[in-house]
Amino acid sequence: MDTALLHPTYFPSIAQMAVMAQAGQLVFEVCDNYQKQTYRNRCYVAHAHGKLSLNVPIRHSRDGTRQRTINLQPENDFPWIDQHWKSLQSAYRTSPYFEYYEDELQPLFLEKVNNLLQHNLQITKTLAELIGISLSYRLTEVYSQTTPYADYRNLVRAKGAPEIRFEPYTQVFADRHGFLPNLSVLDLLFNLGPNTLGYLKTQEVTPFT
Repeated sequence: MDTALLHPTYFPSIAQMAVMAQAGQLVFEVCDNYQKQTYRNRCYVAHAHGKLSLNVPIRHSRDGTRQRTINLQPENDFPWIDQHWKSLQSAYRTSPYFEYYEDELQPLFLEKVNNLLQHNLQITKTLAELIGISLSYRLTEVYSQTTPYADYRNLVRAKGAPEIRFEPYTQVFADRHGFLPNLSVLDLLFNLGPNTLGYLKTQEVTPFT
């Protein structure tokens, strides 16, 4: 895979991170309009009660106009950062590698987030470093429906995206809920640890429109 185009997302899905692990170069789409029901402001993790969605509340524009993703601000009157960290601790404390990565990830949950896009980019950089991905990327300057790159932008859709067949791996709570595919890459990291990169490089994720 040469150059891939995709959205920066909140604790990217395994599919998103597999593209990053396999692409030679990355272009992040930042000139789009914000849409609901996407991974721009949510991720899914395994929990005792099943698949859990961690959502970042968005501060909406006062006049109701559409917002550009690059300008998105979280609604920080709601203690979402603290709640997300506590949810991860509750879900993965018993996983093999949570404590191994805990100190590197916790700073992402300690400071107020003023711009969601910049926060997502910082999350992606941190995860890439922990996983061992050499992250090389640039940002789009204009929005275009067509692109000369391998287009993975539709991976941002949290609902209605094509199903991707992933090789099962051992997950916490699998005895209760079975294998849950394409969760946040955090699930993979906490369960596979140093083997995360090898897994990501072997999963087939094809571009789609």
